[in-house]
Amino acid sequence: MLKETFVKLAATYTDDNLLINELWEEVKAAHSTPKRHYHTLKHLENLLHQLEAVKDQIKNWDVILFTLYYHDIVYNPLKDNNEEKSAELAEARLSVLAVPIELARQCKQQILATKKHLLNTDPDTNYFTDADLSVLGQDWPLYAAYAEGVRKEYSIYPDLIYKPGRKKVLQHFLQMDRIFKTDYFYNKLEATAKRNLERELEAL
Repeated sequence: MLKETFVKLAATYTDDNLLINELWEEVKAAHSTPKRHYHTLKHLENLLHQLEAVKDQIKNWDVILFTLYYHDIVYNPLKDNNEEKSAELAEARLSVLAVPIELARQCKQQILATKKHLLNTDPDTNYFTDADLSVLGQDWPLYAAYAEGVRKEYSIYPDLIYKPGRKKVLQHFLQMDRIFKTDYFYNKLEATAKRNLERELEAL
């Protein structure tokens, strides 16, 4: 499903099948490294599933899809500029695909928005960042698996360092007036997300 969707998307802008395949393989490889435990192709699949539920609310579906494939393409737990690097790479790849500059700019801005997941003036961006956080509002076993995956990605850090940092992240979300900015995701996931975050916070 992920590959088929990517190929169809890219084919809108180029008929170079070799290029399309190369770009897909790059996305696939980036999300399949042994050090990734949550930010994987499975995360992209979940994102696609969540976004398809609100597709009729999205103004530019192509941009959302490009954002989906590239928002985590650069991911190094030791760095704090993953979103910026991912946005830069997305911009470069969309240029190669001859995607219009304005659409590439929108994609870049959506990727950068995933750094803090704050309310955005662009509705599409809010739908994307909400979908990106949708795991927070899943049933506890799925949330616990997500939290465990994130811990594994940061396994280089001992608990003495990891736990204070993780607490800060959890508190950041809990202190938001709304974790989910769109009514659809807010009504569906907000209450469960807060319970999950509080439960993990208490266990740290």
